[in-house]
Amino acid sequence: MTRSAEVSRKTRETEISVSVHVDGKGKADISTGVGFFDHMLDQLSRHSLIDMTIKAKGDLHIDDHHTVEDTGIAIGQALSKALGERRGIMRYASIDLAMDETLTRAAIDVSGRPFLVWNLAFSSPKIGTFDTELVREFFHALAQNAGITLHVTNHYGANNHHIAETCFKAVARALRAALEPDPRQPDAVPSTKGSLKG
Repeated sequence: MTRSAEVSRKTRETEISVSVHVDGKGKADISTGVGFFDHMLDQLSRHSLIDMTIKAKGDLHIDDHHTVEDTGIAIGQALSKALGERRGIMRYASIDLAMDETLTRAAIDVSGRPFLVWNLAFSSPKIGTFDTELVREFFHALAQNAGITLHVTNHYGANNHHIAETCFKAVARALRAALEPDPRQPDAVPSTKGSLKG
């Protein structure tokens, strides 16, 4: 089965199209109009090995919030659609990811039950012109719409760019591991319930 999907989302605030290929090479074609966010999404694609094409137009004259949140919604919906019944996946993964002085953990359960636990604080409200609070907003939207339980914990770090980047890289690496095919049960839904739809 090809684990690929496309999602389009249009509101009065944003217009977004997303395509994902879970079994890709980490190729990214991303344009949201928010430079730092594009950089983070590129990390998400590259380190998860999920090919992503993301085009977003939003009300950036107001701020970046709607564009970032709605992009998270669309990526989450595309991932959920691509995974279908979630047969044959490893389901669980966690990683501690280091970047210079920063260490961040991401733990994932591709459970069909959306939940975000966020143990992280930035020391500044901005990274350049980007609102640091939008990092959490993105991952909340992603988790809710992908149907994943996601825990993100920053153990320590001084540079806010590094802290944000380790979040995206750690989640990417955990996603990569959790979505890998399980060679011991390639056709089974990894749940005693027989379903990962919540």
